Amino acid sequence: QVQLVESGGGSVQPGNSLSLSCTGSGFTVEYYAIGWFRQAPGKAREGVSCISSSDGTTYYSDSVKGRFTISKDYAKKTVYLRMNNLRPDDTAVYYCAAHIGYSNCGGVPGPDFDAWGQGTQVTVSS
Repeated sequence: QVQLVESGGGSVQPGNSLSLSCTGSGFTVEYYAIGWFRQAPGKAREGVSCISSSDGTTYYSDSVKGRFTISKDYAKKTVYLRMNNLRPDDTAVYYCAAHIGYSNCGGVPGPDFDAWGQGTQVTVSS
């Protein structure tokens, strides 16, 4: 069974950092592009970042570029999202997903990704 589990969310003050983890099971994580998404209250889910398994190319949305870093550790079947200089508008439930059958992201991840995790809450507030 394909499964992704996110962890690492929490509540922080503006300007602080958090690291999220996305661990896969039931499939070969290193074969597929993995994306991070977020959904704020009352807003649509948006793609935040993606990492290609083929060559490690990374992509970021304009809203997080320069502040967030996606990375991978395939030995641990895990993809990470390091979030620095967090802002209140980063508050959302963060999800990861795999694009089964695709090793390249091609850009910021879209809604056609598969195998969604359950999400982890990130709250940025003073």
